[in-house]
Amino acid sequence: MTRMPPPSPPDGPTSEHALRVVIADDDVLLRAGLASLLEGSGFEVAGQAGDETELLALTRAHLPDLVIADIRMPPTHTTEGLDAARVIRAELPAVGILVLSAHVEVDDALGLLASGRGVGYLLKRRVTHVAQFVDQVTTIARGGAVVDPALVEELVSARRRDDPLRVLTAREREVLALMAEGRSNAGIARQLFVTEGTVEKHVGSILGKLDIPEAEDDHRRVLAVIRYLDAR
Repeated sequence: MTRMPPPSPPDGPTSEHALRVVIADDDVLLRAGLASLLEGSGFEVAGQAGDETELLALTRAHLPDLVIADIRMPPTHTTEGLDAARVIRAELPAVGILVLSAHVEVDDALGLLASGRGVGYLLKRRVTHVAQFVDQVTTIARGGAVVDPALVEELVSARRRDDPLRVLTAREREVLALMAEGRSNAGIARQLFVTEGTVEKHVGSILGKLDIPEAEDDHRRVLAVIRYLDAR
């Protein structure tokens, strides 16, 4: 009898070496679950921490591609994860940072997202969408930005009068909103039922209208997302 091969895990790292991750959360079960999920998807979990001090020590020791941290950890359960993220960004700017939160915290999220490339802010409930979560983690580890849709909705509901995005068409706003969710051009094309070439044209138009200067990497997309979030 011919044996069927086991099902493939969700798409994760495809480079020759696995992306290395440090995970920090005082919830042991959640932390272990994240570690198992990521290892099963091709990542290397370099360490697990239960508080800010341990997170910083592991990050400095292992120099991972990405840190995943809960915003609230011991001892005060307020902003320890976010505080650690700021230290890591200052000391090790090449390390990607994904902050997980149980609730939408707009100011904290905007401060983090404005700190540079390789950042993300997600609600913990998104972790249940395994394939999407793996894609988002990979995006951040490789320098992209990922924003939880709930944060986008919160910011849209608090729109400012002076809207610098008024120069964009309705379709360009749709594309930019999907960029803010961390979707690639291919992913945006599938969502909007258009060709990837059409999306590339929209992205080029958005970057031009927002007067974001030319760059050799994906940093222009990150700047566009930050501009979008800051304008809501």
